[in-house]
Parts: sequence; structure tokens; C-alpha cells
Amino acid sequence: MSRPDYQLFTRETRSIVFNLQTNAIQRMLDFDHVCRREKPSVAAIVNPSAKQGGYHKVFWGTKEILIPIYPTTEKASAKHPDADVLINFASFRSAYSTSMEALAISTIRTVVIIAEGVPERRARELASTAEKLGKNIIGPATVGGILAGGFKIGNTGGTIENIIESGLHRSGSVGFVSKSGGMSNEAYNIIYHNSDGLYEGIAIGGDSYPGSTLLEHLLRFEANPDVKMLVCLGEVGGTEEYRIVNALKEKKITKPLVCWVTGTIASKMTGEVQFGHAGAKAGASNETAEAKNKALTEAGAMVPDSFDDYGEKIRQVYEKLVGEGKIVKKPEPEIPPIPVDFKAVSNTVRKSTEFICTITDDTGDEPLYSGVPMSKVVEMNMPLGELIGLLWFKKKLPAFAAEYIEMVLRLTADHGPCVSGAHNAIVTARAGRDLMSAVASGILTIGPRFGGAVSGAAKAFSDALKRGLTPLEFVNEMKVKGVNIQGIGHRIKSATNPDIRVTLIKQFAKEKFSATPYLDYALEVEKITLTKRNNLILNVDGAIGVLFLDLMESCGDLFSEQEKSEIVEFEILNGLFMLGRTIGMIGHFFDQKRLRSALYRHPMNDVLYDLPDPADLGYDF
Repeated sequence: MSRPDYQLFTRETRSIVFNLQTNAIQRMLDFDHVCRREKPSVAAIVNPSAKQGGYHKVFWGTKEILIPIYPTTEKASAKHPDADVLINFASFRSAYSTSMEALAISTIRTVVIIAEGVPERRARELASTAEKLGKNIIGPATVGGILAGGFKIGNTGGTIENIIESGLHRSGSVGFVSKSGGMSNEAYNIIYHNSDGLYEGIAIGGDSYPGSTLLEHLLRFEANPDVKMLVCLGEVGGTEEYRIVNALKEKKITKPLVCWVTGTIASKMTGEVQFGHAGAKAGASNETAEAKNKALTEAGAMVPDSFDDYGEKIRQVYEKLVGEGKIVKKPEPEIPPIPVDFKAVSNTVRKSTEFICTITDDTGDEPLYSGVPMSKVVEMNMPLGELIGLLWFKKKLPAFAAEYIEMVLRLTADHGPCVSGAHNAIVTARAGRDLMSAVASGILTIGPRFGGAVSGAAKAFSDALKRGLTPLEFVNEMKVKGVNIQGIGHRIKSATNPDIRVTLIKQFAKEKFSATPYLDYALEVEKITLTKRNNLILNVDGAIGVLFLDLMESCGDLFSEQEKSEIVEFEILNGLFMLGRTIGMIGHFFDQKRLRSALYRHPMNDVLYDLPDPADLGYDF
């Protein structure tokens, strides 16, 4: 919808924000809420690093909405042609190129450049290009601007509390322009408390060559019938204010103008003084604040005696316009409830949590592992087995227990490419999939027949001992049930070809544990099963499981009876095999990638094809 040239923004103005500035975006949307806008003022976000685009979740009042993210301004503008303002948060290094790109897009009407330090030549080129194209630039080095009750640029006006305090949530009668963003926020508050408030405010930016001038915005306000009085804040340095003086003399500005040029303190100092802005430096006598304030007064502007009188001068002009009937006071609109972020009140309200975590805490400066700072874990060079004790069992395990866990991880790290976990990981890697997919496919094979028998064996032997079954009674009971004893049996290893892994951990336990009743029981069971077949030995899964039961017994009172039962019941011990074997699966993935292995197809001569005769199925052909 077309609108007059003097009107940069309306209540329907939509923008594109360049760079993911989460706080500024949320402040814009909070402003929309208190202004009761129907549509969010941010239509899209440009994030060059998001090559595939995406969405950014924000609050719209108390609801959450998604704002689309695009990798380029061109793509964002094509999808959102109603957004005619680009708020450019690019750094000073890329502000020029990104702004020039935006100016070339037909739907972009105004470009706001936040960055400071844009090279002066580039700033002049931007201003010249905008003028040729009939477009507008605010900045560089600006906080932006605001249409009170309608549209806010980025962080203009500060927090939502300051917005309300300065009356920026509803429209007033004052058009304001300044170079300084910080002073603009102060001026908005002064204007609100000395008039019916701001209509529109612009901070053109503090660099030497901003893309628009104080006078250009004052002339826009002059042409806008909704603006009844003008307020300007100049500063020491430059000659921009003399253009305002000439406009007053030539009657281009006829509305009452209150103007003050800051920097009068400079005359009290010896030598040349430069204030915060690049342009705030008087190089000649006519660039001083005193000289410009004097010229403005002589041209008919209302100039206070000092900044302390700025508000009083605004009040005098406003009351005169009210008395003349040129400004009609409006009733204050109702302010909708302002949502409060949970973070801001988290210490004063109660909220039921959805998750409970008792092993780590990442809310401080560093994570805590069962209360132990991560930095201490590193400083102490804490053994991996001890760290697992903290995160799995919330206990400081004795040295022998931590050493046993590490030994298990070493023994289970890999068992060649032919077992199901490694096989699946290899096949997945050769299918061109990523590391996570390959390892996940291998882990998913862990179960009662492969690796998952660790917990199964611990559960079976623990239950048998608790019930007081003799080894023979246990074997016979399992036979009657028709259930294989988990932890017993191996496809390759046998009594005459023992598994060195089982030999090593049995030897370790006999040396380090105070007693091994569960291992001793399992070995008695093994004697019975070996009479059936030579390969029905206590395998590595079974040995790991029963020895962890012995480990807990050897830790004295460290584990309660309930904790021992839960560790077995929840199948935590399978994690030992899974964690160890993952090391090997990752190795197999890398191995296949290094080898550039092709897609795997199982050889047909290794498959027995045994299909039914179609005639047996009732087909006649």
C-alpha cells in the first residue's frame, strides 16, 4: 500500500532483520504487543551462516511463534515483499555490501545501518545510492528510530518497561531527531513528561557522514499533518544545524521547533575536544555548540538556556499549541498486560519442573558431575572408571572398582568385524551413511544374544543365589522353563579354547575383590553345562555381569541392597558392554571410510534360496 514520502513507518510496517539479534528482535515484538499490532513487525531474519534457512522461535505476547530465517536478503525479500525495512546488524566490515544489496531490492524502502565505523567513503556512496533510488537510510552508527505506537527499530527505546515509562506505546504529536541514540532515549522520556509524547523519533547516527540528515527528517515532520511540533538535539561539530537555520529563515520549517546543540562544555576546555561521536568535534568557531545555538535562536527556533531547561522549553511550546487548539489531548489507551520472561522472575515464582536430574548440573559456570566440578575432574586426572561411578551410580568408587570398569571397557572395545554390532556398523558405513547412523545401527544389535547378556546374566545368577538354589537346581529349573542361561555359551570359545578376556577379568577379581561368591557360583554352573557341550562356558558377558555383583559386595556399605537390585533390574550393566564396544564401532566406521569401501552387497552364493513351488500355493500357470 502506497503512503506519503514523509511517512517512513506505519503500524503495518514490516521489517527484515539482518543477523540473528535475538534480544533486539524480541524487544521489537514486545513493543508490537503493547501497541496491539495485528502482525509482528519482524517478517524474516537473514542469517548468512544458515545456508538451509530455518526458523527462530520468539514470544508474541504470551504465545510462541516462528520467524523464518533465510541465508540472503534477496531470498527473504522475495518471500516477504511486504517487508520494506531492512534493519542491518552486520558488522562495519560487511555493512556496506549488505546495505547496497538491500538498496537494490525493489521492495526495500528503508535501510537502517546499526554498525559504527563504516568507512566515510562507503557511507557517502550509500547515501548517494539511496538518494538516486529514492530510498532512505538511517545510520550508520545508529540505534534506529521509532514510530510511537506503531513500529520500533531494534533496541530503540530500551526495554519494554522503559517504552511504557516514556509513553512510546501510543502516538503523540512530537517529531524528534538527533544524532545520538542514547540521548534519543533520554529525550523520548523528557518529551513524554512535558507534552503528549512522541509521534516519531529518529537517531540518524553519530558517524561523520550519516545516510540521512537532521534537516531531512525535520522536513518530513514538517510535511506530516500528524506532527504538530518539532524537537531536535544537535551536537558540537559540523555545520548540519546551519542547514536547519536556513530552512527556518526560508520558511521551509514553519512548525514550532525546540532545538538544543549539546557540547557547550567544550568551550571551557583548552585544546580541541572530541566527544563520543566521530562527527562531534568542532574544527572551527562556527562549529561550536554556542555558535550554533545562537544562530538557531536568531532564526526563530526555541532554544533553551541549557539542556536542563530542554524539557521546560518543550512544555511551553506544547501548552501554547494546546491553548491554540492545534493539539487536542487524547485519552491514554489501555496498556495490555506485559508478559514477563520466566528468567526475570525465576527466583520469585514457583514452577513445577518437567525433568529431574540428580547426576549433573550445568546451571553454573561449569558442569558438576554428582557435585564435583568438571575442572576438578580434569585437575585430578580422574580415572574414567571413577567418572563413570559418579555419573552412573553417584558414588566415588574405590580404586579397584574403577579399575575393573576400565578393564571391562578395554576388553570389550572390539571383537572383530564379524560380530553383529561391528558388522552392522561396517555395512552402514559402506552405504555412505554418517558416523552416528553407523554406530547406532551397531548398538541396536545389542541384546540377549550379543552384549545384552551382561545384565541378563547378573539378573539370573543374582536371583538364583537369593533363592538359595544349588547350581544343579538352577540349571534344571532353566531347562524346565526352556530358557537359555544368559552368560553361558560361546559360538567359538570352549573349555579347550578359553576366552582370554574371561581369564583376565577372573584373575583380576580374585586378586582385587574381597570375595567372589557370584563368580564362584557361576563357575559351578559352568561345570554342569560343560557336561552337556564343550562350548557352554561362562562367556565374557556373563563374567562381566556376575563380577559386577561381586564388585558391589566388595564395596561394603557403599551400595545399598535397593541400589544393587535397581542396577540389575534397570539393566545398567549392559551399558558397560555398549560403552566399550562403541569404541570399536567408531574404529570400524573410520576404517571403512579410509578404505573408501564400496556399497556392500551380500554374496548370493552365501544365501540358501528355498522357495515354495507356486503350485503348492494354488497357482496354475
